Amino acid sequence: MQLLDAAPAALGFRHPAEWEPQAATWLAFPHNRTDYPGKLRPVQWAYGEIIRKLADRQPVHVVVQDTTLQAQARNMLRRVGANLAQVRFFRVPTNRGWLRDAGPIFVVRDRDGAREAAICKFRFNAWAKYPDFRLDDELALRLAKQLGFPVFVPHAKGQPVVLEGGAIDVNGQGVVMTTEECLLDTVTQPRNPHLSRAEVEAVLRDTLGVSTVWWLGKGIAGDDTHGHVDDLARFVNPTTLVLCDETDASDANYAALKENHERAQDFRLPDGSRPEVIRLPMPRPLVFAGQRLPASYANFYIANGLVLVPTFNDPNDRVALGLLGECFPNRTVCGIHAVDLVWGLGTLHCLTHEQPAGVPAAPEPAPTSPQGASLVKTD
Repeated sequence: MQLLDAAPAALGFRHPAEWEPQAATWLAFPHNRTDYPGKLRPVQWAYGEIIRKLADRQPVHVVVQDTTLQAQARNMLRRVGANLAQVRFFRVPTNRGWLRDAGPIFVVRDRDGAREAAICKFRFNAWAKYPDFRLDDELALRLAKQLGFPVFVPHAKGQPVVLEGGAIDVNGQGVVMTTEECLLDTVTQPRNPHLSRAEVEAVLRDTLGVSTVWWLGKGIAGDDTHGHVDDLARFVNPTTLVLCDETDASDANYAALKENHERAQDFRLPDGSRPEVIRLPMPRPLVFAGQRLPASYANFYIANGLVLVPTFNDPNDRVALGLLGECFPNRTVCGIHAVDLVWGLGTLHCLTHEQPAGVPAAPEPAPTSPQGASLVKTD
């Protein structure tokens, strides 16, 4: 496996927007019962419906724990009518398998008329909350070896950098959006407590190929990731974002979302212009066993010609689907029932990860030491 010696941005790579052409969608078939107490079976059927929708549009790469789960998943997909010719299974053990956060984060560059791709392998520490994450932390490297993609492993101040895919959203043209609650916290669920705001921004620029960082404040209530942006705000095109909005002043989300809208008024694109900010409604509070769940329409997933949107048996389902339909006029916008999914504290965007179109990047010309020894790392 080739390890990139220079940061992706220095080599011309960037993290593409989700709406750019995709080679595949990644997800991991659920197996951890503690994530869905009493609901694992219904959740597996929900995954079947998600994969069925995606496989009509593009390849789907499904990580499975073992051959037994692979056979179970294949049988469920066959029963729901999924196009199995578009589904490829990867047997890699995981702790939980939230692919948005533990899976590969791809970067791309256009060179010599072709799009090349590589992988940024950030450290995954289970959102600085759960003790069992070793297998999930190894997942991206294991998949990179199987796929043949070169890898960059970000470090800062001598330590590997922690970053989950759900903590960021990019417009593909120089902007990344995130939250202070997630990336700057040093007490509750600290990712990189040794890094300052400026140092975090430098990591994002160097690894994602962005020039501008937009900071929102807090995420939504019930989010055990401590502020992931993909439950809060998302780009829908290079100059437009949807931002969750709560109109009930008594709701736990009201103050934080109001502040985030105020912050968004100061956002500027790299050319100095203001982005368009569209208010995305929230569903009514969803509670299970006394716990507030992070139900949010912002956790949608963009695929080739398709947008999958979580729905919650709520009057605002129709409003959110209509609004997102207007945001994506050239894609089919489809609702996916997510009341069972959100019991795992995440829905569609949390469980998926896009692989952008592009072939594995060719090795860079190997720099040499004065003695002529190659400095390019391989194993």
